[in-house]
This record gives sequence, C-alpha cells and structure tokens, in this order.
Amino acid sequence: MSQPWSPDSWRALPIQQQPIYPDAAHLARVEQSLASYPPLVFAGEARELRRQFAEVTEGRAFLLQGGDCAESFAEFSAAKIRDTFKVLLQMAIVMTFAAGCPVVKVGRMAGQFAKPRSSNDETLGQVTLPAYRGDIVNGIGFDPVSRVPDPERLLQAYHQSTASLNLLRAFAQGGFADLHQVHKWNLDFIANSALANKYHQLADRIDETLAFMRACGLDSAPQLRETSFFTAHEALLLNYEQAFVRQDSLTGDHYDCSAHMLWIGDRTRQLDGAHVEFLRGVHNPIGVKVGPSMQTDELICLIDTLNPSNDPGRLNLIVRMGAGKVGEHLPRLIRSVEQEGRKVLWSSDPMHGNTIKASSGYKTRDFAQILDEVKQFFQVHQAEGSYAGGIHIEMTGQNVTECIGGARPITEDGLSDRYHTHCDPRLNADQSLELAFLIAQTLKDVRR
Repeated sequence: MSQPWSPDSWRALPIQQQPIYPDAAHLARVEQSLASYPPLVFAGEARELRRQFAEVTEGRAFLLQGGDCAESFAEFSAAKIRDTFKVLLQMAIVMTFAAGCPVVKVGRMAGQFAKPRSSNDETLGQVTLPAYRGDIVNGIGFDPVSRVPDPERLLQAYHQSTASLNLLRAFAQGGFADLHQVHKWNLDFIANSALANKYHQLADRIDETLAFMRACGLDSAPQLRETSFFTAHEALLLNYEQAFVRQDSLTGDHYDCSAHMLWIGDRTRQLDGAHVEFLRGVHNPIGVKVGPSMQTDELICLIDTLNPSNDPGRLNLIVRMGAGKVGEHLPRLIRSVEQEGRKVLWSSDPMHGNTIKASSGYKTRDFAQILDEVKQFFQVHQAEGSYAGGIHIEMTGQNVTECIGGARPITEDGLSDRYHTHCDPRLNADQSLELAFLIAQTLKDVRR
C-alpha cells in the first residue's frame, strides 16, 4: 500500500464480488456518463460526519446507523423513505433523551443497492443462474434475462439515490424533524403497542421540557427544529464508486461523493485487494465489517492502511460476530487495538451473524439473538474499558414480518404474512423501537 493512490489504482488489484458484464463497451459508456453527473453528496458534508465520528470515538456521542438490507427499484416510494426516517428519528430521540447523549444518524439509504453473495450462482430445481446481486446489477426474477448484469441499472440507481437524498434533506431540514412534532413520528401500525405507550410517555416529557424552554425564551435554537442526517452504503461496485470521486477544491483531498460514509464488507476486506485500495485514498469516514474470522494482526494492518494518521473520525469497525461469538472473539481485538493506541469507532452489527432458516423455508433472524449480541457487545466493551460507540442494523418503517420475536412476537408461521425483503430480513418499527429502549438504558447505565 506504499504505492501512490489514484481513483483507478484499485483496477490493478484482485477484486471480489464483482458482476461480469457481457458488454464492456456499454459499461464504459455508462461509467463515463456517471462521472459527468453532479455528485450525490459534498465533501464538506462528509467532513462534518467525520467530525461527528470523532465525537463518538472519544465517547461523547453515539452512532445510529440503519436502513434497508438492499434498496429496491420496484418498492421505491416517498412513503417508504418517510417511514424509515421516522423510525430512525424515534430511535435517536429515545437514546438521546434517556442517555443524555448526542446521536449521530446515518441511513443505509440513497445508495445501498448492491449485495455481496456467498455464491456466484443460484440453483432452483434443475436450473442454475447467476446470483441476484441487487437491483443495481441485475433483476431478482429467476430467469436468464433478469439475471444478466445490465449497466443501465447503474444509472437508475443514481437517479433513485438523487431523489431519495432530496427527500431526506427536506425531512431533516424542512420542519419534519422538529422536536415539537415528536408525537407525530409514531407509525400507525404500532400505535396500540406497549412500546408506543412507552414512547409517548417519553414524548410527553420532551413536550414539558420544550414548554419550559419556551417560557424561558430558549425555544428558538435551530437544533430543536432540524437535524443532521447522513447516508452510507457498502462500497461494493468500485466502478460505480470511482465515477463519484471528486477532488475537493478547499483541501485538495479526494472524496467519494456517492455517500457521506462508505464501508468494506467482511467478504471484501482483503489487505491486497481492490476494495481496501480504493477506500484508503478517499477522505470520507469509512467502515470495515469485522467478523469472527478477523485476526488481530490483520485488523491492525487494516487500521494502519485505512487510517495511517490515526484520526479518531476516520474509521468505524462494525462488529458482526453472531450471538454467542462476541465474548470469544471481540475481547482480543479490542485489547490489540487499545495496546497499539489506535483510534477507532466500535459499533455493533447484530444482524448479519444471526441469520437462520426457519422451518417454513424463510430466511429470518431471531430478535432475542439480536438483543443478545448487542448486550454482549456492550458488556465486553465495559469489561475492557473501551467505548461501545454505535449500532448498525437492517430495519424498515414498513409493517413487515421478517424477524421472529419481539414485544409483539412474530412467529415462524407468521413470517409469510408480510415478508417483503429482497435479500436479508429486517427489523420492523416495533422491533427497532424495542432495541432503541434497550440501548438507551444501557447507555444511561454506562455513562452514569
């Protein structure tokens, strides 16, 4: 990694999880078009997120990252974006108010289209076809035409991301996120749940606080009426990511302007691979998924490659071990990082290590295991004297039945009721809110 970096230096290195396009000339034309389009985000916004990441790394804030497993072209709508944004606002306010801790909000939105796969192919009966790799690559339909990688899908992903970002910015800055509207963030389908009552009790306390501030003449702060909201996705398709690399006119640094934050998955974090090479050169805050196979020396080398200046706002280690494995693998990694004096943000992904197959054939996750991994994550950090700084979840504001369990339990038999995901099972709003209350209480205890 001592070689000079350029936006296309990754092309000379081995690369994993890439589709094979049948028409290279068509792909090149689309890449050129994307490179001429306006950026989706701006360097100054990415720098601000990096500043906020530093606050989390130093233990002064908490990171909430959530959204779709994989965004879909067919299910794209303003209502879906609004409802997911609502749930993230609810989760953030629960954590902020209960723990007295600022929450940095990052959505897996406006770009989370590509998915790594465990196999290049998929077989149904006697038919084998290329795997579905997300709507940005090919179609989910199990037929030869749908599964051919199509470069035009890169353009559609860009245009959908543009529309999503426009709406998210309007929600964050246009009054929707006003704390005076906190009661209106509840979704209809959880209105009668015990968690909704608990949330409304908290909202009543916020109303009382705002009334007191208003009486004291302190009710005009812009922080009460708008919020910061950032976007992130896995940097999987590097030809797409390269098209959005821009050199910042103020600093001269390069930024990947497809999202504020990018991350490297557990399947593409090879030290000599293309994904690490690409992300080491962009100045966005970045993440790396850390699974149970991660070795301590490998982790330190990754940290030094991706964050050579040891900047506390640069690198987010996203731990995805699986319930029962956190206590076995995480302590040694934390100790190594602490002993070497490396500044990183630790967050928990309790979703990807806990995927199971129900007897009905549906891929699902047990909410009890998700909670268990989060609890273990906090416990290990507390035991090691380090800071558990964030949560990274796949969730939606839709009334789905994809993960079993929860306060209003979804059973295996009930998975088929509203199982809508194109890839991995997501938490619904009820389950997300339950997780937020658990984290809020844990944060409150830790900070006390």
